[in-house]
Amino acid sequence: MKKENHTLVSEFTFQGFSSFHEHQLTLYIVFLTLYILTLAGNIIIVIIISLDRHLHTPMYFFLSMLSASETVYTLVIIPRMLCNLIGLSQSISLAGCATQMFFFTSLAINNCFLLTVMGYDRYVAICNPLRYSVIMNKRMCIQLVWGACSIGLIVAMTQVSAVFRLPFCTSKVAHFFCDIRPVMKLSCIDITINEILTLIISVLVILVPMGLIFISYILITSTIFKIASAEGRKKTFATCASHITVVIIHYGCASIAYLKPKSENIKDQNQLISVTYTVITPLLNPVVYTLRNKEVKAALLRAIGRKLS
Repeated sequence: MKKENHTLVSEFTFQGFSSFHEHQLTLYIVFLTLYILTLAGNIIIVIIISLDRHLHTPMYFFLSMLSASETVYTLVIIPRMLCNLIGLSQSISLAGCATQMFFFTSLAINNCFLLTVMGYDRYVAICNPLRYSVIMNKRMCIQLVWGACSIGLIVAMTQVSAVFRLPFCTSKVAHFFCDIRPVMKLSCIDITINEILTLIISVLVILVPMGLIFISYILITSTIFKIASAEGRKKTFATCASHITVVIIHYGCASIAYLKPKSENIKDQNQLISVTYTVITPLLNPVVYTLRNKEVKAALLRAIGRKLS
C-alpha cells in the first residue's frame, strides 16, 4: 500500500500565503507592482548597457548579465505566485515543480557567482589597473560568465535529481514555489542524506563566493588606503559601493534562508525571507546600480535625450 500511495502524488498544491487569506488581494497588488518595476528596471539596464558605448566595459558587461539573470529568475517564480494569490492556479505537476526548482536553483547560484566575478573585476581594476585591459579582456569576461552559468546548471541538476528521487506521500507544499526544503519535507522516507547534501551545496555556493569576495575587498581596501589623496580614495571606493550593497543584501538573505539552524524553521518566517530574495532583492539590483552609479544615470539621461530629440 505504501508504494501505491507514493505513486498517487502526481501534482503538488501550494499553500502559499494561506495564513494571510484576508490580505491576498493586497499582496497581489503589491507583488505585481514590485514585479513590473523589477522587470522594467533590469530590462532597462540591459538595454542601456548594450546601446551606450561608454558602458562597454567588463564591469557593465557583468552587470548586464546579472540583470538578465535576475529577469529570468523572477519569471520562473513570480507569475505563478501571483496566480496562486488570486486562486487561478494553486497546483503544479511533478515535472513542472522539478523544472521550476531547477531554473530557480541554477539562476540563484549563477547570481552568486556573477557577484563574485564582479568582485574580482573590481579587484583587478583597483589593485592592478595597468594590466586591467589585458587581464579582463573580452574572452576572459565571457569565460567567467560561462563558468558561473555552468556551476549553476551542474549544481541544480545534482540537487533536483536528488530531491525528485524521493517518494512523496503528501502533496501540500507549505510554500509559494517549489523550493528545495519544503518539497523534501513531503517525502515518506528519512531525508537526512538529502538535508546533508543540501547543506553542503549551500555552504559551497554561498560561503565560498562570499569568502572570495571578502578576500577581494580586503586587497581592495588595502590598495585604497595607499592612495595619497582623500578625494582619490573616495572616488575609488565609489566604484565598489553599489556592488558591496548588492552583495550584502543578496548573501545576507541567502545565508538566512539556507544556512540557519533547522530549529528556526518557521513557515511564516521562511515565506517572509523567501519574498525578500525572490521579489525584493531582484528589484534592488537596478535601483542600487541606477541611483548610486553616475555612469549608468548619465547613460540613461543620454538615451532619454536622444529619444526626445
